[in-house]
Amino acid sequence: MKFFTYLLGTAVLLTISMSSSAQKYKTPADTGKLNVEYAKVQNKIADLTSKLNTAQNDLPAYQTRAVNAGNDAQTAAAISDTSATKARSGNLQDSKDAKKSADDAYNKAKDARTANNNVGKQNEKIRKLTADLKEQRQKLKDLDVMRAAINAQLPPK
Repeated sequence: MKFFTYLLGTAVLLTISMSSSAQKYKTPADTGKLNVEYAKVQNKIADLTSKLNTAQNDLPAYQTRAVNAGNDAQTAAAISDTSATKARSGNLQDSKDAKKSADDAYNKAKDARTANNNVGKQNEKIRKLTADLKEQRQKLKDLDVMRAAINAQLPPK
């Protein structure tokens, strides 16, 4: 029972100390530092927004390339299949053409896979930028709260 009481008391003290030290800027003397950090966060938000817009604008081009590469790969595979069927007749030139066609189909399939991977990477980039932007906006809100707390301490003019 003593241990439980001690543990509960420690938890309460830690909670109180964490909430009271959560604000980084507390006094009117901290206003200069607050303003500097506020400007940095605003600049970071502008930078992230710009990068996010660029990434979102580039996404359709990546998707179009992936679709086109997939179509090219399917076409090459069909041609390769036709060449392979023709090569079964036993003609040496047809066999060489079939091998060349198969190599081409394989290379186009690799290109299609790369294009699809690029779409995935672009989607991941957008997701990461969105998360970073959300985090910076929250930081800006926290700085606004700190600024309001400091302004509340100042005497009215």
